[in-house]
Amino acid sequence: MLFRRLKFLAIVVVALVVLLGGSYLFAPQWLFRANIAREAMAAHLEKHSVQAGDTRWSYYEGGEGPTIVLLHGFADSKEVWLEVAKQLTPHFHLVIPDLPGWGESSRDANASYNIDAQAARLQTFVQTLGLGRFLLVGHSMGGAIAGVYAAEHPEHVGELALVDAFGLKFKENAFARATLAGKDPFVFSDRAGFWHAADLVFDQRPDIPGRFVDVLVARNVKDHAFIAKVLGELREPSQYLAVQNRLDQLTMPVLGLWCKDDKVIDISALDSLRNGLTHASAISTSTLNGCGHMPELEKPEETAQILTAFALSH
Repeated sequence: MLFRRLKFLAIVVVALVVLLGGSYLFAPQWLFRANIAREAMAAHLEKHSVQAGDTRWSYYEGGEGPTIVLLHGFADSKEVWLEVAKQLTPHFHLVIPDLPGWGESSRDANASYNIDAQAARLQTFVQTLGLGRFLLVGHSMGGAIAGVYAAEHPEHVGELALVDAFGLKFKENAFARATLAGKDPFVFSDRAGFWHAADLVFDQRPDIPGRFVDVLVARNVKDHAFIAKVLGELREPSQYLAVQNRLDQLTMPVLGLWCKDDKVIDISALDSLRNGLTHASAISTSTLNGCGHMPELEKPEETAQILTAFALSH
């Protein structure tokens, strides 16, 4: 009897190995999605969707306490916040959307997805969900959207946190020169291109299985035209200075959180933020070592701790 049970368990184990191995080789997108679902469950988040304005929004929601809305950056998705969310949901109610046009949210090929248009869509989303006042956190492009939204809708934004945010003046770097010259570092078609983009935004290359990289490459290829379209819109001065031009309108407490070695948005943007906040009720700044442009991925615990301290201090 024992031998039969061991034989059965061995067959089950072999079957699972074959199934998972086959999925990794021939259907890596299935394992990729399963891993994301596992991370969302670990963060106590559930995925929802809602029609708000011209967009079918996909978003995560979960946790108890004061509300925090987290916005992702350019060519990214809500999943970028999962590791940070795992630290926050025990203390806060989180809403983490795919911004319109990105991730699983819907897209209109004929519509604009610049900072101003996205801030207007965010207001429709906030109203549809019936959110009151909340801490609004934005990373990179999401930081520009957050800053514009906070200036235009202070009735909803109790506090604002800008994480390596786009939309501020900063010391011109190689990324800015290349982008303004018309190059697009976020478009790639193979693993080499993916790692080139990764080296731009990470201090250390993340440990990602090769077939998962292939899934990310396939998604990027599918989005090439949209990425190019939006980046073209963001090259306009009204867009890459969208927050800078509104700093004197921000009256709530504001946090600037930056990685010291950010090669995309130079840390000098933090000085522009501090110097321009003439009417903010409080100004906080934090810097992190050992990360590039993605502190929520490279330093999730530290990022969550800083956001928690900022939320609880106001």
